[in-house]
Amino acid sequence: MANELQTENEVLRKRIELLQSQVEKLQLRIRFGLERFAGSDDEIRFYTRFASYKHFQYLWKLVERAVKTKMIRVTNTKASIAGSDRFHTSTKLPPIDELFLFLMYLSLGQPQQDLAERFGIHRTTVSRIINTWANFLYQLLGSKRLWLPKEVVRARLPAEFASYPDTQVVLDCTEIYCQTPSDLLLQSEVFSTYKSHSTLKAMIGMAPHGAITFVSALFAGSMSDREIFKQSGIVRLLQPDMAIMVDKGFLVDSLATCKVYRPAFLSGKNQMSPHDVRETQSIARLRVHVERCIRRVKENKLFDHVLPVSVCGIIDELFNVACFLVNYQNGPLVKAWAK
Repeated sequence: MANELQTENEVLRKRIELLQSQVEKLQLRIRFGLERFAGSDDEIRFYTRFASYKHFQYLWKLVERAVKTKMIRVTNTKASIAGSDRFHTSTKLPPIDELFLFLMYLSLGQPQQDLAERFGIHRTTVSRIINTWANFLYQLLGSKRLWLPKEVVRARLPAEFASYPDTQVVLDCTEIYCQTPSDLLLQSEVFSTYKSHSTLKAMIGMAPHGAITFVSALFAGSMSDREIFKQSGIVRLLQPDMAIMVDKGFLVDSLATCKVYRPAFLSGKNQMSPHDVRETQSIARLRVHVERCIRRVKENKLFDHVLPVSVCGIIDELFNVACFLVNYQNGPLVKAWAK
């Protein structure tokens, strides 16, 4: 009799464990979080801009260990790490779902209240998660080697750059809309005549093979491309045997310590020489790639809106992280760095 009861108890125990496992799986499917969409690359792409769940996991493997050892958790809604704790003061969301929430905020521009309702947490918790992950990814991904050695760039040079084999980086500036500040002096500084709106402006550099290798800080929208080039810090990275490729507006020859490839100007002539026409067309075709790269950054719908003053404290971090993630969302750099 005792043996029968023991056997029956063991069967019941295993049955309970099986049911508990099934309940946990059902809860994962019901709860709004990453695992709910793990089986659909289309949905992963929609919510995070990563090409697939597999690509997302490459990034997660890169950051998972650092989450436990390096993350500084923001404990107030301001983008400051003063008075912050280490990761053990966690929200009720698993860290991977916090990352998922952050990427949704960036890629879809979801209002924080909407995210709070989806994930079943308070809006101020959403704000803290966004601030925490913006700072964390800015520090972590920014510490990876963004600027590549010239030997690496030349080893990966696409055939279409054969006429410009010393090109180290293709540069362009872009602007994002921001709320008009109340201070009159600041209003004039951030007002962009090109956009007819208050903007912030950054310079992005792309290696010929397509990786983003330089991102400047955000500057006032009224600042010229030349001045941003000067203040960005890129000059100290350039070497005499390198070349940069820029648009007509980048009048940086006297600042750059290397060759500058730029479409030709008419310079008072009625028309360009055949050589200048070919050169201009050739450079324009190649510069399309950096424009596409910037478009990928700005496809993050957070930048579709006029950014409010409330996010200005972390706007540099948000924009830089959006740029860094372009290198990860389709995989090649993730595979190299996650090893």
